[in-house]
Amino acid sequence: MSPVLIVIITQLLFTTGDLWARSVIVRHGFHLSTFIAPWFIGYSLLRIVATFGQLYVLSNLKVGQTMAIFGATSIIIANVLGFLVLKEILSPVAYVGVSLAAVAFIILVYR
Repeated sequence: MSPVLIVIITQLLFTTGDLWARSVIVRHGFHLSTFIAPWFIGYSLLRIVATFGQLYVLSNLKVGQTMAIFGATSIIIANVLGFLVLKEILSPVAYVGVSLAAVAFIILVYR
């Protein structure tokens, strides 16, 4: 499997987990009882799988390139899911920034 595809999958896993955790914590609050519930085991397992994916990519690509790709992918996925799932709308300038991140991602992948 391509390291770039693994980056996308791992960032999707991290972002999905973050959205899941956000929804649970908003409903139940940031309390000890929230974190000793069954959802937290699933959340933790999701992040462990994503971390293994990141470690695989880090072992196969240059560190600087990898971190830039992780960052750009995370920005893009977070903004798309923020718009689609959370119904968050950013300013036009912010969307220009996200678009520049997408262009940077493409440049880093193919250069």
